[in-house]
Amino acid sequence: MPSFDEVLKEAGEFGRFQKRVFFLLSQTGITFSSLFASIVFLGRAPDHFWCRIPGAAELSERCGWTLEDERNFTVLPLHLGNESVSGECERLDVTWDTSVSCTSPLARYGNHSTGNLPLAPCHGNWVYEQPQSSIVSEYDLVCGNAWMLDLSQAILNLGFLTGAFILGYAADRYGRILIYLLSCLGVGICGIIVAFSPNFTVFLIFRFLQGMFGKGTWMTCYVLVTEIVGSDQRIVGIVIQIFFTLGIIILPGIAYLIPTWQGIQLAISLPNFLFLLYYWVVPESPRWLLTRKKGEKALKIMRNIAKHNGKFLSPHYSEITISNEEVSNPSFLDLVRTPRMRRNTLILMYAWFTSALIYQGLVMRLGIIGGNLYLDFFISGAVELPSAFLIIVTIDRFGRRLPFAMSNIVASIACLITAFLPEDIPWLKTTVATLGRLSITIAFEVVYLVNSELYPTTLRNFGVSLCSSLCDLGGIIAPFLLFRLAAIWLELPLIIFSILAAVCGLLVLLLPETKGISLPETVEDVEQL
Repeated sequence: MPSFDEVLKEAGEFGRFQKRVFFLLSQTGITFSSLFASIVFLGRAPDHFWCRIPGAAELSERCGWTLEDERNFTVLPLHLGNESVSGECERLDVTWDTSVSCTSPLARYGNHSTGNLPLAPCHGNWVYEQPQSSIVSEYDLVCGNAWMLDLSQAILNLGFLTGAFILGYAADRYGRILIYLLSCLGVGICGIIVAFSPNFTVFLIFRFLQGMFGKGTWMTCYVLVTEIVGSDQRIVGIVIQIFFTLGIIILPGIAYLIPTWQGIQLAISLPNFLFLLYYWVVPESPRWLLTRKKGEKALKIMRNIAKHNGKFLSPHYSEITISNEEVSNPSFLDLVRTPRMRRNTLILMYAWFTSALIYQGLVMRLGIIGGNLYLDFFISGAVELPSAFLIIVTIDRFGRRLPFAMSNIVASIACLITAFLPEDIPWLKTTVATLGRLSITIAFEVVYLVNSELYPTTLRNFGVSLCSSLCDLGGIIAPFLLFRLAAIWLELPLIIFSILAAVCGLLVLLLPETKGISLPETVEDVEQL
């Protein structure tokens, strides 16, 4: 009986069929990255807002005030009494007196005593000038509620983390394409509910679920792509990352053209329903079918692949070698039970955590260079494009391990140099920091490929999902690490990033080289790498 890789070579390792499937599944990267970064536009803070005094609506109607008049009566007295009070989070705790004069409701207090007037915190009575539609103005996430905006992104990352475990496990047990399609349906439905959430609690619940299903779409589409191509073509796992970057680049255009946050939310969610059409064009992974003792279905799919690629499988291919490894429900113990699996798992978990932590930390540190959010966001995404092309140029020549290690080392050196460059040459600091971001982006993309190549088919989806969950943990920790350490010394986070990247660069040298090697089918195959 021929092995799967022998049959795949005869059917075509990257023919017309695989190219079509690759292109279709790659679109998932665009929708997933849009979900990942959407908070930048969904949560835009209003430029100017102030606190409305209770009962102001009735007074405005009685006195014929405009909003500008009401603002003058509300905010200007605060400035007269205390210039440090902006009127955004506090208001005068006084009784309006319109019986004397609508033009001077505070006349009885006298302007000279406004500094002694009592103040009260604002609760849900904000007025947003030149309102830009966002969840901040929709749910009043300002002043004492500002932390809730950070919570919404943390909840999304928690959804990613949950999806990595639950849906990664489900894809290994029930199949790649089934979980992919269910995840696409979940992202679409939850995205619609998020857009029309009646309150912030409902928004958070379904944003969590959208994150969970979103992670399911991204991880399963990635594994599917890498499992239907030959060992020499698995660089498609790097190319698919370009579509993630394309999503980052496209997002500001969507936000610029659609004025409301609900519209943006729908624009990045509804395309997931189109992916349900893949049911008729994207097959189940033949590798996975073989591990579930479904050799006939796998062979039928392989014949279909050969037909679309203009090739023909030999008639004697009546059966394909099936893994002798007993199929069981995967667990974390399976990833650490044997020596080399344990080494690979621990190093990959650290690599995922470090890449995410440094990547997001550098992005937040660079901040917004100009005043145009849309243009700045577009440029920040375009900076990442060269990373995939650099990997494509080097990975087949030098293998996986060397570019993986060097990208971490270069990122480490760039962070260290940036920390000690003088402030009077900001262009140089920005350039070196950008080099660090480009390098860590390369490391981020290589870890996807290496992770999928170092696990057997029976554990691949679960292993990739579990290890990549450390990416979500790094994303949650990054802002806290950055801002806490920066309060001690502005460049201290860069020193920490440098140390983390250097350690990662050394550790990945302990991983086996997988260039040109068939994907392992069993744990025994991994132990022999």
